[in-house]
Amino acid sequence: MTGTEPPGLTVDGTGLRCVALLLQLRKAIAGLPPGTVVHVIATDPAAPLDLPAWCHLIGHSYLGPLPEPGPLAYALRIGGEARPVDASRPWHLAP
Repeated sequence: MTGTEPPGLTVDGTGLRCVALLLQLRKAIAGLPPGTVVHVIATDPAAPLDLPAWCHLIGHSYLGPLPEPGPLAYALRIGGEARPVDASRPWHLAP
């Protein structure tokens, strides 16, 4: 299965910097079952680097950029063993 399968959720982070995007993404995916595919729309130029790194840190699978709706869309799959992050700093694991 790839990120091109229909998403269970699409998160629109248009105009958000990656920190705000990750906070919004974390809130949006809370409680989703493992295996759910999430499409993320992100205009921040750092998103292609930050999203895979965040997924690796948290325990989700980064599936890569999507051909549609355009070059600013990415896919990830919710992991079964997701690790909790600090509430105010989504790029740090919770203590």
